Amino acid sequence: MSRYASTSLAEETSQPSSLQMEAKALLDNEWWISYTIDYLISWNKGLGLKLAVCIFVIQALISNIALTCKMGQFALYKFLLTIFLLFSISKSLPTGNERSTYIIHMDKSAMPAPFSTHHDWYTSTLSSLSSPDGISPVHLYSYKHVMDGFSAVLSQTHLNQLEKLPGHVSTFPESYGHLHTTHTPKFLGLNKHSGLWPEGKFGDDIIIGVLDTGIWPESESFNDRNMPPVPQRWQGMCETGTEFNTSHCNKKLIGARKFSQGMKQYRLNISNTNDYDSPRDFWGHGTHTSSTAAGSRVQNANYFGYAEGTATGMAPSARLAMYKVGFYSKDIRVIDAVATDVLAGMDQAIEDGVDIMSLSLGFKETPFFKNPIAIGAFAALKKGIFVTCSAGNSGPHGYTMLNGAPWLTTVGAGTVDRELGARVTLGDGDITVTGISMYPENLFISRIPLYFGHGNRRKELCDWNSLDSKDVAGKFVFCDYDNESSVFRSEDIYVNANDGDLIKTYILNTTNATVSVRFGITTLGTKPAPKVAYFSSRGPDRRSPWILKPDILAPGYLILAAWVPNRGFAPIRDHDYLLTDYALVSGTSMSCPHTAGVAALLKATHRDWSSAAIRSAMMTTADVTDNANGRIIDMTTAVAGTPLDFGAGHLNPNRAMDPGLVYDIEVEDYINYLCALNYTSQQIQIITGTSNFSCKYASLDLNYPSFIVILNKTNSTTSTFRRVLLNVADTASIYNAVVEAPPA
Repeated sequence: MSRYASTSLAEETSQPSSLQMEAKALLDNEWWISYTIDYLISWNKGLGLKLAVCIFVIQALISNIALTCKMGQFALYKFLLTIFLLFSISKSLPTGNERSTYIIHMDKSAMPAPFSTHHDWYTSTLSSLSSPDGISPVHLYSYKHVMDGFSAVLSQTHLNQLEKLPGHVSTFPESYGHLHTTHTPKFLGLNKHSGLWPEGKFGDDIIIGVLDTGIWPESESFNDRNMPPVPQRWQGMCETGTEFNTSHCNKKLIGARKFSQGMKQYRLNISNTNDYDSPRDFWGHGTHTSSTAAGSRVQNANYFGYAEGTATGMAPSARLAMYKVGFYSKDIRVIDAVATDVLAGMDQAIEDGVDIMSLSLGFKETPFFKNPIAIGAFAALKKGIFVTCSAGNSGPHGYTMLNGAPWLTTVGAGTVDRELGARVTLGDGDITVTGISMYPENLFISRIPLYFGHGNRRKELCDWNSLDSKDVAGKFVFCDYDNESSVFRSEDIYVNANDGDLIKTYILNTTNATVSVRFGITTLGTKPAPKVAYFSSRGPDRRSPWILKPDILAPGYLILAAWVPNRGFAPIRDHDYLLTDYALVSGTSMSCPHTAGVAALLKATHRDWSSAAIRSAMMTTADVTDNANGRIIDMTTAVAGTPLDFGAGHLNPNRAMDPGLVYDIEVEDYINYLCALNYTSQQIQIITGTSNFSCKYASLDLNYPSFIVILNKTNSTTSTFRRVLLNVADTASIYNAVVEAPPA
């Protein structure tokens, strides 16, 4: 039975709505145009988005929203029901005379003897600071693992005093980041009878820590039926908060905490209207990623009939711990995370004893010593914790990816061999094409008049305010975008350019053109797949171009996973939105937990493997060909992709179980790499947490399972790479190198 909720959007008038005016104002900011494709775009009546070379332009639609992209012969995709959920811009916090939040790195060796703990030292240091206005500093977090130091709210006077005290290393202002299945296990080759699933015991007793927007614990994806007791080594807990208590945890969801102190300093108004100040998920993102990584098996999961099947996470027997660091900010109307909270969440995850960390979020491009994820992940690395992050949704151009630190496993997004759509039949049935749609009803509509504004270019384009209701009422509307691609409007169907030409020809040669539509079609085994999703951010990393990134491609396009059931998701009428327990969502946020789940399976199979060995196994066994035996193509251009698009290739879990050889990397190797980046000793200490190192062997040539050369067009270049491989096979083997040279 369908469930639906009413929205509070105002009726349309002839005057632009406040949201339309806000969107128009935002278009003046290029950074927003290029990167923010968030909830502001979703569900708002009267707004449309046209994407030309991936730059957004507001465009009027009849009564709903569309997002289209200029991609040659590539089909258009509407963003009405498919939400991108990794956002990768960063924004400066308020500055001036008011107090600001800072992250303070301290030299723990300078702690005076009377203090028994570093926390006591930090709080005592803060209490010693004074200010003419009499306002005291506010302590937020003390960090134990991710760094030596703390975060606090300070005035400029406080900061000046603190920087002169013994033990102070450096101070950085708060930074601001954004949050970046039924079929994917089968698409990845996971089988309950053979391969990595049974060999890895489905991830049994591996603990995955997810840093995200929280979790909806009542979801069937988090049931703990037939699961053994919680591992005794687990040190975490479930905390009580708004709409959340300890009883919401079980043998599947074994830990849940929230970290909002930093965000609250940015005037976050946390309430039941906007978010929960607790581990409970309000927006769905964290629930979706958690169930993708380690959701329990759920039969008959579907999105209003689409993609129906048994939903399961990549590691269905693994345990989950949620560290909520993403909250909705009323001031800027997006879901955000701040560095102080993210560091606190990572610090707690290390303390609790997770084996895997999954972060579907990113901060702006900064040196590694200013990046909270890079800093926290290095501390996790030293504890043997595998950390994976999303690459970002700012593709398809190069140098757009985030999370490029070489000790992170950075994941791009690919498609799967499944299409969701509608069958379109013209007239008496002589022409039938299939379009892309997720209209949330299994519905057949017969012989509806078909409108095309031929002869008026603005009407052909369905341009802003170009269509008259008396012309289009009760009809399907066909829009033609400069022959780049063509699309049905009204009931959310998209067709490719060739089929669009067939439809246009039919309309122009038929007096009373009609169309019949069957919605609710799911097609499996489509080819070619995977493709590199057009939104997936590309490498290399601007701050570290000597490491080939992203590392790998994983499913991230129209992924079905658990959702929060109390928020309207799918619009069906002017003010009505269907509720759903499972949602189809796209983004590198979705590909990241796929990799986290597979890492859990590999960790369960090979307990002695390091994080670098797990990443190496994934990369060296990844697929560079699709299910049509061709090279993986770029969804944007429909031509073969490159390693800067898909890294080592598409994730192949079963092959990763037995890679033969692995490229392992020690902590000292990463330090040598940081030295070669010309970081100062202080900057390296911030990342590594130690001052006990030497830069004698500085080198950009890490023992990484990939190579990249930056060429100068005017000069010939010779580069030498050295690699050491470790045989992890059961027996001694002989390997032969096969080198495939890139095109000249």
